[in-house]
Amino acid sequence: MSDDSTYAAAPFDHEKADIILRSSDNIDFRVFKLFLSLASPFFETLFDIPQPDEENGDQEIKDGLVVIPVTEDSKTLDALLRFCYPCTLADDPSLEVLKDAVDVLEAARKYSLDVIETKARRAIVNPKFLEVEPLRCFAIAHRGRLREETLLAAKSTLTQPLIPSWFQEVELISATDLLSLLTYHKKCGDAVYALRLNLSWITSHYGSLQGCPFMSGLQSYGCGCPRTATPSQRYVLFGRQVQWWEEFMEETFTALKDRPCKETVKGSVEKTVQTVRPRNCQACSPRIAEGMRDFLEFFAGKIEETVSQIELELNF
Repeated sequence: MSDDSTYAAAPFDHEKADIILRSSDNIDFRVFKLFLSLASPFFETLFDIPQPDEENGDQEIKDGLVVIPVTEDSKTLDALLRFCYPCTLADDPSLEVLKDAVDVLEAARKYSLDVIETKARRAIVNPKFLEVEPLRCFAIAHRGRLREETLLAAKSTLTQPLIPSWFQEVELISATDLLSLLTYHKKCGDAVYALRLNLSWITSHYGSLQGCPFMSGLQSYGCGCPRTATPSQRYVLFGRQVQWWEEFMEETFTALKDRPCKETVKGSVEKTVQTVRPRNCQACSPRIAEGMRDFLEFFAGKIEETVSQIELELNF
């Protein structure tokens, strides 16, 4: 029996509740059996089991209600119960912190709360988490045997460097799992880097120099941008090449080996626009911002197409 327990805040302090769930940190939740039974067959079965008599000391009673201890802490239990309650009595929790989503996922599985498990799974791959902490999302999703979420998180890790820094949930996965992820990352980087060897995907998209005047380098357009002194010919389009285009392509593809994603190209595009536009080239300066942003979307689509063909070899 715990004499140091306290009641939870509303709506889990209702005077007409018919049972108490006590969290691992001794917070008592006065709840209604009906709501929990409708949400979970686990609770329905639990409440159908005859409870021991108070007189034999096997069952704690508080304020006339049976107390059932659970292993979840009060924060997790609060979130779980809010999902179970009607929206008129309790709003769904936001699961704004990744750990909260993980704890709720584990509890939802334990108590057979399928709808809540689905919501927790969605929270784990919320773009807010994926964009900032994709490695954590990957480790959590894989540990939870969430195949779709694991694959989505793996693709999101491509926004990070190939060699990751330490992250909180790294201990949730094995060395083999981490090696599989790094191998997938490297294969994606190599595949995207290989796009530079054949630029037909660019020339077929634009068709001719007139389709991409922002990078044409044509004197007739008034282009005064310098040509490369020793052109490599690697990035020549339609027989023309200006220095800023070669520098952009070389720097971008080098960076894509490490981070094969749209964000890498976006950074290079922004740098190039800021460099070329102030030169007052009659051909490039007025067109480069719009033209390069269009090229960014096209290039990003090609990257997506390329990495989608790479398989993550991972056991679930």
